[in-house]
Amino acid sequence: MKSHNVKRMLTGGIAAAAVIAVVGVHTPAVADPDPLPPGASEELREYRELVAEAEQLNEAHLEAQDDLEVAERELEQAEADLEAAERSEREALAEQREYRHVVDAFASASYTNGAEVTTMSALLAGQSTQDYLERSTALDVLAADQNEAMERLSSAVEQASVAQRDAEDAATRAEQARETAEELVVDIEARQATLDERIEEVREAAGLLTDEDQQMHQSEGADAPSQIVAPGAAAQQAVDAAMGKRGSPYEWGADGPDRFDCSGLTSWAYQQAGISIPRSSRAQSTHGQPIPRDQLQPGDLVFFYEPVSHVGIYVGDGKMVHAPQQGDVVKVAEMMEGDFSGARRVA
Repeated sequence: MKSHNVKRMLTGGIAAAAVIAVVGVHTPAVADPDPLPPGASEELREYRELVAEAEQLNEAHLEAQDDLEVAERELEQAEADLEAAERSEREALAEQREYRHVVDAFASASYTNGAEVTTMSALLAGQSTQDYLERSTALDVLAADQNEAMERLSSAVEQASVAQRDAEDAATRAEQARETAEELVVDIEARQATLDERIEEVREAAGLLTDEDQQMHQSEGADAPSQIVAPGAAAQQAVDAAMGKRGSPYEWGADGPDRFDCSGLTSWAYQQAGISIPRSSRAQSTHGQPIPRDQLQPGDLVFFYEPVSHVGIYVGDGKMVHAPQQGDVVKVAEMMEGDFSGARRVA
């Protein structure tokens, strides 16, 4: 009877997969921090399938939230660029009008009673050599000022044109970012609803497990290194914060201070050190400086599976502190060497 009830819950996986396919965000591989032994009950195995399915939904939900933050930053930047471009365009047009007026004034001044004033006309109209020299000098000054005004006018026209193009580009980027953000909000709401349904099914399935099943579900822990010394103050703070949360229960979507999922623990720990990192394990795996396996130091983020779907904080001696899975607690564990996919240093 228990097995039948769990199988009924598993049929919901078709709907969950449909939601993932419709929204179009890549779904990561399922993390399994501690594979079950051969003697595990069918109820426990089917419970693990539900947990894995919910983990997929949770990670995709977190990725969508990260994408929304990026879209919102892009929108903010595009709107700031648009405002700056429009301001530059207004200033350039004002300067253009000013120097067009000056150029027109020079053009008018070049004529006297309908006749163009030139060096030759100044010579013919002058009463003496000194009179001619004074008129000629005045004309030279007028010509130089007119040339400068023409150059300033030409520059203002070009600046206005560039500013207009910049404004059009910023307006287009702002509209695209706005549309992306609106689509992601709808996406996130749909993901949250599906995740909530799956979590409720997991909770129901957990009630069908025996005490032995629940004990078997817990991942294996390890003793913490006798001394954990990170290379920097911020990394040390993050390690200490995470280690201080050992025993806190795992919960999908939780980022502290009392419950955590895997990336919620790492992001919360670094937040305590004043460092902001992305929320999902996938986004965290591209943040900071990549570190080879043989150069790991306490505080480094360590990632697992391809594509990434699990993260912990390295504490030394080949161990990490992490939030393993639903039904488990934050603990120190041996790194899953066979599933290791990379590391990043963020402090």
